[in-house]
Amino acid sequence: MKKRHVRALAVFGIALVALTGARGSGGGGCGSHSGSGSSSGGSHHDNDDNNGTSGGSVSGGSSGADKAIRDITIATCAYDATTKNLTARITVKNDGVLDYDYDVTLKFKGTSAVPATATTNDIAVAAGASKSVDLSTAYPGTGDGSEYTKCEVTRASRS
Repeated sequence: MKKRHVRALAVFGIALVALTGARGSGGGGCGSHSGSGSSSGGSHHDNDDNNGTSGGSVSGGSSGADKAIRDITIATCAYDATTKNLTARITVKNDGVLDYDYDVTLKFKGTSAVPATATTNDIAVAAGASKSVDLSTAYPGTGDGSEYTKCEVTRASRS
């Protein structure tokens, strides 16, 4: 092979690696994390301490609706024995230049638990600001709530 062919192949190989392999083993350059929660290109937060809170996750992608999901992190996810509700604390961070109102649906899950859903609407977040809110729903079981081990934002929108 001539030197220019070898050089052309080398340049092509470097360009190919730069375009496809530079993202790392996480599979995406947009906040990929490893952990027990699920994430597809967005951000998520898992809280696995032993204080009655459990993991949470947020999935995201690249469409307009998914941008709202990526603005949300889950701080806590637990059963409140006093109110007999499943509760979660989320933080909505608006890095944009416009003010938005967010609508969020969160699902409480567990290995043997019947999924339970909490929804909140019209969380007003100014441009460049963040806001924390609590979501809750009635506990559908008869036990101590320990079967619920995860929270996941299943739907979010902003307007």
